[in-house]
Formats: sequence, C-alpha cells, structure tokens
Amino acid sequence: MNDSKSLHSHIAQTVRDIPRSGIRDFFEIVSTREGVISLGIGEPDFVTPLHIREAAIQALERGVTSYTSNMGLLSLRRGISKYIEKKTGITYNPEDEVLITVGVSEGLDLAIRALIDPGDEVLYHEPGYVSYNPLIALAYGKPVAVETKKENGFRLTRAELEEKVTPKTKVLLLNYPNNPTGAILPQKDIEEIAAFAIEHDLIVVTDEIYDELTYDRKHFSIISVPGMRERTIYLHGFSKAWAMTGFRMGFTCAPPELTEAMMKIHQYSMLCAPVLSQEASIEALKHADKDIAFMTAEYKKRRDFIHASFKEMGLPCIRPEGAFYAFVDISQFGMTAHEFSLKLLDEQNVACVPGTAFGACGEGFIRCSYATSLDEIKKAMVCIARFIKTL
Repeated sequence: MNDSKSLHSHIAQTVRDIPRSGIRDFFEIVSTREGVISLGIGEPDFVTPLHIREAAIQALERGVTSYTSNMGLLSLRRGISKYIEKKTGITYNPEDEVLITVGVSEGLDLAIRALIDPGDEVLYHEPGYVSYNPLIALAYGKPVAVETKKENGFRLTRAELEEKVTPKTKVLLLNYPNNPTGAILPQKDIEEIAAFAIEHDLIVVTDEIYDELTYDRKHFSIISVPGMRERTIYLHGFSKAWAMTGFRMGFTCAPPELTEAMMKIHQYSMLCAPVLSQEASIEALKHADKDIAFMTAEYKKRRDFIHASFKEMGLPCIRPEGAFYAFVDISQFGMTAHEFSLKLLDEQNVACVPGTAFGACGEGFIRCSYATSLDEIKKAMVCIARFIKTL
C-alpha cells in the first residue's frame, strides 16, 4: 500500500460516492481571503447568553465531568418534555421518549439509521439542508428529492409528494422553518402532508431546529396533528434559537420503540452528550422565552432590511418567514450560482452560498444568511448592489 490510489480503493464505495459539502468547498475558498463580509455561515452572531455560560462554568467548578446516562440527564429530559408540551400541546415521557444527542445532526443520523434498511426510499424536499441526501445514502437508503418551487414560496405540497411516493418509500423527512429558503408551512399544508404520511404508512422525521425563529406567524409542528405523534421523530436542539452552536446539544422526541432504536446506535457511537453542555441546556430552558424573544426580534429587523434591499435591487427573493436565510434569485444574469458567488467574492469580497449546495434545483439562487450584524449586512448590500450594476 504505497500510494494514494491503493488507499482510495480501500475506502467504502458509499463514502467515495458522496460529494463534499458545497458549503465547505466554497468556504475553503473564502478562508484564503482577508476582510470578507460573510453572509454564508448559518451560525448566530450572538454570544450564548451569560447565564447559560455561567451554568456550564459552575458545573465544571463543582466537578461535574463524568458520563451521563446514554439517554442524557433526566433533569434535562424533563425540562425538554415540559418545553415541548408548552409549545405544541404534545407530551413526551422523559423516561423513554426523549433522547439527548450531540446536536441535531446526530439526532438526524440516528433517526435515519434506526429506520432505514438497504434500498428503502426516503422522501425529502429540496432546496434542503446539505446533510439530508448524504446521510440517507450512508444508511444505504435511496434519497428521493422532491423539488419545491419559488412560485409556491418553496412550500412542500401533498401533490408534489404523491408524484414521488412508491411502495418502497418508508420515511418522509421535513425541515420547516427551512434552511436555505426561510419558508414555513401553514397549518393547512402540514395537515395535508400528515394525511399523506398516514395514508402511505410513512414515518416522518421532522427537523425543527429553527422552530422558534419565525417572524410573521407562529410555527405549527406536524406532531400537533392527530395521529402524527405516534409516527414521528421530532428533532430539535439548542444551537440556533439559543446561540449555542459550540455546545453541540440536540434532542429527539419519539415513541418508546423509536427512541430505543435510536438509543441503541447512540450508545455504541457517542455514548452520551457532553455533560457540561447538558447542564448549560437545563439553564437555557429556564429563561427560554426572554432569551429567544430578544434574538428573534433582532433577526426580524435584519430580515426586513435584507429583503427590502434585495427588492430595491430588483433581485427576486421570497420574504423569509423563518430561520435566518434569504434565498435570492440571480438567474437573470445568465450565470450559474457558483459563478455568480465566486465573481461576487472576487470583486466585492462578499461571501454567500451558491444555491446548488442545497440541491440541483437551487441553481439560479444564492443563500444569504442574516445571522450576522446589521452593520455587516448593510455593507454587504451596498457591495452587492454595486456588483450587479456591472453585470
């Protein structure tokens, strides 16, 4: 084994076939430049609230440095159960229906691996988060993308799902509020999708990490639809709404049988989530309303500004109703999303993400995150306006 070619042949075929993340590839280019105004990374620019940081520090000073139960601290699971019940009206037993994970990313991986046998099909919608397709493939499932359209506000419809479902379909994966489009689903749409899942006997995996970050109307979860709690794995976490990305804290809520299946994988891969992060999350839940309200209000100001700015420039962009992304149509310039993004970076030092990072139907779009300061967003808008006048 003397060369990279022979090493390459030893890598699992499934892994060889998976492309690198379009976000990672683009931001490796960004990392080589100085002074970039970045609208690319989906990470809150807020520092984790002080009382949450202090809870982690105090736990460390008390010597809280051991493993926890595979399921996570029971006190945290109880807090999550109460929080979800308050938000959705749905109760989960903290003893056997709530599992603490290392971020929502691990929760998503556990859910897919716990459900999928080789060849099973998973419906998911695009443009969508970069991890969905690869994680399905890594579980030897078949990813089946359902294209959502700008004309419909990137909302997923039952009619679109009916066109893609087959006897091999086993799981439906949802993400609303959506990354990258900022779209949310009205209650009526969610009820129709729930009826579709029940009719076709599908398990739903719903990634609701941006649940709290909505601006014009409250998010409605599919677990609140009668009959859906029993067939849904609910994914959520602390990274976005609490600005706790580095704590890597997520959780799943699901019936005992599904939770046990995910826990089996979790115990042999991660064992448990970091105890200090769990202690911090207990504190985060105590003052959730106040912390989240402040940050959401700030994001709304940024959303309003960035949307108005793109409209003034003549760049079509649906009004984001959730998360902290604007998905901007740049197709009028006759360039690919990647070409547009590279040229913008080269000429104006502004970084955004090509829409194709989120699926082929993202061609002709760029994703601009407004999880950065309003001052930086204002500078970026001036630069983008200047840039498009040259095209």
